[in-house]
Amino acid sequence: MSENIRPSVDLPTDQELVLKVIPMPADCNANGDIFGGWVMAQVDLAGSVLPARQVRGRMATVAVNEFIFKQPVRVGDILSFFARIVKVGRTSVTVKVEVFAERFRSQGDFIKVTEASLTYVAIDESGKPRPIVA
Repeated sequence: MSENIRPSVDLPTDQELVLKVIPMPADCNANGDIFGGWVMAQVDLAGSVLPARQVRGRMATVAVNEFIFKQPVRVGDILSFFARIVKVGRTSVTVKVEVFAERFRSQGDFIKVTEASLTYVAIDESGKPRPIVA
């Protein structure tokens, strides 16, 4: 199915909107699409928002458990990053992030462009894992 006729999807209602961003020309690869690494960096930032509330201190990204690029991201897309916590362990928090693009030329229509699962760990001042205090 061509992307131009791909039906719009509804935005999640069971997740929190944690970041909105518009990629710019400096974020492009040689094909004119946005670098996957740029998208990954934004997903890491978005994914850290909810764990920060649990961890209440320093934390580090320790795993990218899954990362799926479903559609290319283009200059001028309005990207909406939704997140939800899927697991809280003794020292870690795992988060699911879904990214939806509102294309520059089709405002109000959304397509899912990326989804990922990341794990963050609470760390102390020396960088060692520490328990998450409830």
